[in-house]
Amino acid sequence: MLDLKFIRENPEAVRRAIQVKGVALDLDELLQLDREVVALRQRVEALQTERNANAKLVPRAAPDERPALIQKGKDLGKELGALEPELRAAEERLRGLLLRVPNLPHPSVPVGQDDSENVELRREGQLPQFAFAPLDHVELLERQGWSDPERVARVSGSRSYLLRGDAVLLEMAVLMFAMDFLRGRGLEPLSTTALVRPETLVGSGHFPGGEDQVYKVEGDDLMLAGTAEVPINSLYAGEQLSHEQLPLAFAGLSAAFRSEAGSAGRDVRGLIRVHEFRKVEQYVLCEASEEEGLKWFDRLLDNAEALLRALELPYRVVQNCTGDMGAGKVLMYDLETWVPSEEKYRETHSCSYLGDWQARRTGLRYRDEHGKLVYAHTLNNTGIATPRILVPLLENHQQADGTIRVPAALRPYLGGREVLGVPVREVAAV
Repeated sequence: MLDLKFIRENPEAVRRAIQVKGVALDLDELLQLDREVVALRQRVEALQTERNANAKLVPRAAPDERPALIQKGKDLGKELGALEPELRAAEERLRGLLLRVPNLPHPSVPVGQDDSENVELRREGQLPQFAFAPLDHVELLERQGWSDPERVARVSGSRSYLLRGDAVLLEMAVLMFAMDFLRGRGLEPLSTTALVRPETLVGSGHFPGGEDQVYKVEGDDLMLAGTAEVPINSLYAGEQLSHEQLPLAFAGLSAAFRSEAGSAGRDVRGLIRVHEFRKVEQYVLCEASEEEGLKWFDRLLDNAEALLRALELPYRVVQNCTGDMGAGKVLMYDLETWVPSEEKYRETHSCSYLGDWQARRTGLRYRDEHGKLVYAHTLNNTGIATPRILVPLLENHQQADGTIRVPAALRPYLGGREVLGVPVREVAAV
């Protein structure tokens, strides 16, 4: 959410943000409604003032004057009774429009309609060179007996996953390594619930607009979040923090759920796009300074890159264009990790800076060094998400006999093992 005063004073900048981010919003409608709300509020306040003044006259009025004053009070009350609900309804409509106003993108963000117009910034790591015909992650899992897609589909439907044996230990090792790594870099570990109230999804900016991506718990006013960003963003909702409490930096571990509505036919094979997964999310609340926010952006991005380097995975850094960065984001980079079977990079991490856009939605403020109440800035970044990260991890580290080489960083979490699985094939060199 943007400051309404800022919108009034900078309509063209906001109008451009609406255009380049492809948001369905009529700014002229919002500004007109804002003027109507201001006029209604002024009329209501004037009537309240007049009614209060009239009420004070009644006790001091002459007996023959009181009936007229009493009747006037009734008339003013009747008019207020009609206007106050009208004002509340107009304010609610205005808030609904304000929730759809996008944040202004950073000047460095390329203008584009979708992910096809994102800009590659750099590539890191060496692509694997196999002396054999590599398998994709589905074949690797099946040959080792590490997955059971048919049985889990009977239990949970399509786009579910079930790991067995060493694949389970590998998934747990990745998550524990990520938590330990981020804790070592100063982030406080959190274990968060995926069950959230609808207002938390409004606070994070997923609502309005992303309702079809969220599972609802029937009979309860609860939903299943798709990232720990959602509950962490509302932990301090409505609070007033001190300047000394900032920054707050978390590594949040949670289950995550996404309906993947609108993605029919996309990435249906294996672990790429499943409904339920596990995720370690980096989340930061910092002081209201773009300079400070961009420092944290670089720091969170470096954390994610360091995790990928530790997992010995080649990746590239991509700057998201305006049409692929989400309404609330000032700046967004994706990390895409190499998937050998597809001979392409796939997104595994996203790093986002949102300014005070989320904090205004949750009412999260702090007192700056001068004692002034200001809205905090927020950032988020994927630490690690499983099982998606297992796709490049299995494929890049596969060996000719179908076993998986364990990156050195994960070996302490796997009892020192350097290889997972048993030989399941003999493959002639190619």
